[in-house]
Amino acid sequence: MAETDKMIARKDGAIATLTFNNPARHNAVSLDMWRACADIMKDFSADPAIRVVIITGAGEKAFIAGADISKFAEERSADNGADVYNEAVEAGYAAVYDCPKPTIAMIRGYCIGGGMGLASCCDIRICTENARFAVPAAKLSVGYGYAGVKRLLDIVGPSFTKEIFYTARQFDAEEARAMGFANRVVPNDQLETYVRDYAATIAGNAPLTIDSIKFIVGEIAKDAAERDMAKCEAMVANCFTSRDYEEGRTAFMEKRKPVFTGK
Repeated sequence: MAETDKMIARKDGAIATLTFNNPARHNAVSLDMWRACADIMKDFSADPAIRVVIITGAGEKAFIAGADISKFAEERSADNGADVYNEAVEAGYAAVYDCPKPTIAMIRGYCIGGGMGLASCCDIRICTENARFAVPAAKLSVGYGYAGVKRLLDIVGPSFTKEIFYTARQFDAEEARAMGFANRVVPNDQLETYVRDYAATIAGNAPLTIDSIKFIVGEIAKDAAERDMAKCEAMVANCFTSRDYEEGRTAFMEKRKPVFTGK
């Protein structure tokens, strides 16, 4: 697992946390940070002890405020520099989007450009009341590829996707919730506790059910011809033949909290 001083990976029982740690620049992301993001997420995905992943930014001012412009001359000056950087960004996005575990974006402050792109890759987005969202591409004549636009559109729909890109303005937390981008908006001083309690709730539920829902929802988002219906059906059937299914029924009858093992 690749970790830099600007990327912090932590595992606490069944909950893993990835922190973008560049608060002096509002957690703006460099090439090395995107590469570390992909490596860390692959480690989280492969760890059977991890059931939920939280992604956040260090400090009180920002989740992620886009790319680290101070690194552009160094990272994008070569002939293929932009291509290398864009490939690293997409690999980071893909590692989050394709993670088989539930992912929660814990957002405080600015969530701009690549920050919104990364949050779009997460399953759930929980933000503070002072959170601000924007994709300022139209102010910079920056193009956004199909995959990134589709991820946002799958969350907020066509009209809001167009509004976000057309205006390039900042939206507040309540607007983000109205669009469907923010699942929950909480007071600024309660974010950490709220998100960790939420993650613990998810981690305590049956992993096989959670896994099947994440996979099936992902398949629904694909074109019909690309959907793996056989795997969807197999994952559902696996739930009903598992020891966890027996544990769930027994715990219910005994009026106790079930202890699920994912088997």
